[in-house]
Amino acid sequence: MTQWCELQQLDAKFLEQVHQLYDDNFPMEIRQYLAQWLENQDWEHAASNVSMATILFFNLLSQLDDQYSRFALENNFLLQHNIRKSKRNLQDNYQEDPLQMALVICTRLKEERKILSNARKCDQNHIGSTHTNVMLDKHKELDMKVKDVKNRVLEIEQEIKLLEDVQDEYDFKYKTFQNRDHEPNDVLVQNEHRKEELIIKNLFYTMDVKRKEVVQKIAELLLVTDQTQGALINEELVDWKRRQQISCIGGPPNACLDQLQNWFTVVAESLQQVRQQLRKLEELEQKLTYEQDPITHHKQILHEQTHTLFRQLIQSSFVVERQPCMPTHPQKPMVLKTGVQFTVKLRLLVKLQELNYQLKVKALFDKDVNEKNTVKGFRKFNILGTHTKVMNVEESTNGSLAAEFRHLQLKEQKNTGSRTNEGPLIVTEELHSLSFETQLCQPGLVIDLETTSLPIVVISNVSQLPSGWASILWYNMLTSEHKNLSFFLNPPAARWSQLSEVLSWQFSSVTKRGLNTEQLNMLGEKLLGPNSSGDDGLIPWTRFCKENINDKNFPFWLWIDGILELIKKHLLPLWNDGCIMGFISKERERGLLKDQTPGTFLLRFSESSREGAITFTWVERIQNEPQFHAVEPYTKKELSAVTFPDIIRNYKVMAAENIPENPLQCLYPDIPKDMAFGKYYSRPKEAPEPMDTDGPKGTGYIKTELISVSEVHPSRLQGPDNLLPMSPEVYAEVARIVGPVDIDNVMCATAGYAN
Repeated sequence: MTQWCELQQLDAKFLEQVHQLYDDNFPMEIRQYLAQWLENQDWEHAASNVSMATILFFNLLSQLDDQYSRFALENNFLLQHNIRKSKRNLQDNYQEDPLQMALVICTRLKEERKILSNARKCDQNHIGSTHTNVMLDKHKELDMKVKDVKNRVLEIEQEIKLLEDVQDEYDFKYKTFQNRDHEPNDVLVQNEHRKEELIIKNLFYTMDVKRKEVVQKIAELLLVTDQTQGALINEELVDWKRRQQISCIGGPPNACLDQLQNWFTVVAESLQQVRQQLRKLEELEQKLTYEQDPITHHKQILHEQTHTLFRQLIQSSFVVERQPCMPTHPQKPMVLKTGVQFTVKLRLLVKLQELNYQLKVKALFDKDVNEKNTVKGFRKFNILGTHTKVMNVEESTNGSLAAEFRHLQLKEQKNTGSRTNEGPLIVTEELHSLSFETQLCQPGLVIDLETTSLPIVVISNVSQLPSGWASILWYNMLTSEHKNLSFFLNPPAARWSQLSEVLSWQFSSVTKRGLNTEQLNMLGEKLLGPNSSGDDGLIPWTRFCKENINDKNFPFWLWIDGILELIKKHLLPLWNDGCIMGFISKERERGLLKDQTPGTFLLRFSESSREGAITFTWVERIQNEPQFHAVEPYTKKELSAVTFPDIIRNYKVMAAENIPENPLQCLYPDIPKDMAFGKYYSRPKEAPEPMDTDGPKGTGYIKTELISVSEVHPSRLQGPDNLLPMSPEVYAEVARIVGPVDIDNVMCATAGYAN
């Protein structure tokens, strides 16, 4: 198992440490794509040897080129862009100093080993026994069992060679003895005959014992193999498939299949050797057999057991490594749009060289699906594109036997009549299945292989994508079944503890931050009702995705999805840095701000916008009482014109004829506004002169800037602490009309009022 695979199996607190190791200097995606290659290089030596560092630097660039080519074949534009950007960053940062790159990678790998070591120490010291440590121990035990199977096969191989030697010796001496029967029968000859006869009998006895031992050891081996194989298929493979489901809906990345493939392959190779060993025993039997021959009595059942185990192993090893996904929406697999290409990757966990280019895989849609005939209104689809592929080792980066379908599309079959909407399921609740078939043919053995993707939602319009993704989330959160296509005829409710984790994954999978406890508590109250904090109540499917939330005209999930899209397109850096509090009730918001200095503000998402919107609320003090003000929420329309940091920097309030001022001073709790957002401002704070017409292109126009201004009623400014300053011109006009004495009287009265 590679170090990178081990890291991905660690508990969340250790995974967070891994995340902190990687940044733009050496991005995690390079670590992911080139895991095996990176771990096989001597970076410690390269960090002190400029020649070796230079060689490794250019080798790394070459590896990235290879990876780029694979993405190009997949037509995966996004991943092509990312890998090309990573390569440029490496060239910019390290081409002049490859030693530094070697040192960076060496340090990262050492830190990874420290994290792994610390994770193991937690188990050794019994400090909170974690699931990860249990998995590692379980894998060690399974690894020993697989090695035991392999060692037993090698031992039997030696035993058969010894048996063959004993049988050859017996056969030779017996035939030689038989040929001497015509010689004179004097006393000496008879004595010699008796001695030879005794030797031959001993050889026969030894041969018989050896045959029994070999047959017994093969039977024991098959029993041990059955137990080991059962653990692989019924536990490890099932666990991997469940982890794949969780990973598909935004959970922790699934552990790679390499270790599972190694185990499957060792067991398969061992069973292939047992088949050869049984054939060898049959050859020995054909040369010489006798009454009570253990080979004759047991060969049939041993053959059947071996074939059954091999067939079961091969059939279980045929898996969907990467679930169906549109390249345009890599974070939302299993939602496919008609007419849009999607990709899916298969893998055979048994890596036998003789199978390369031997397995032709065919893709089928909704094969043997009962719902097609039993659920009214169930849609039917045809697969377009190349729907057959031959599995080969060139399809994968690690030499595994794989087949990747890159150009499949779905097209709905048109019914003779118009489609009815009377069916029990809406389009985004209708689950479909993508199956794959192939056949393995070997001398004396034909095995049909079939595997199925996780249930798929097929949409015809991109506006259905959020609801389709909600169905995928709900299904994979609540069941590990792969073929329950009637799931949404009676969908089970979810516990808040389950749903809250999945909701947090929706944010952490596309950003660097999930949702904290307070944010989840606010969302929990929306679904479960007020004062439900801490409750692990049940949430029906309709409450999550279909019913309008509270007094709004949209459901809970569509509101969350709109906010996610807003973050990804307009607020990602602010969200990653923790500037956005986001999900907070108005009561909690006021509780946080009421004791803060005037001008303290926080950022939260609007609860009244379906498409996602963000606002800010700040506190002022009037007659020593806190007053709270929130600006009208900004949607993607406004944020497409002006970035949110610039809106915060330039925001103004204006009442009557007072000079507009920015009331936003500190981001909660006490971070100066420019310190929190300065690095995101689109241009330096010191703007050029207002009438400067010499723009970058010499257009001759006066530069303009969009700013947000809120107009407030003058009554809001009735406290002396809240008066906005007058301009010099306005003050001069007031002094001319009122007179200096009256102004002094007003100021004295104001001072007395304030005291």
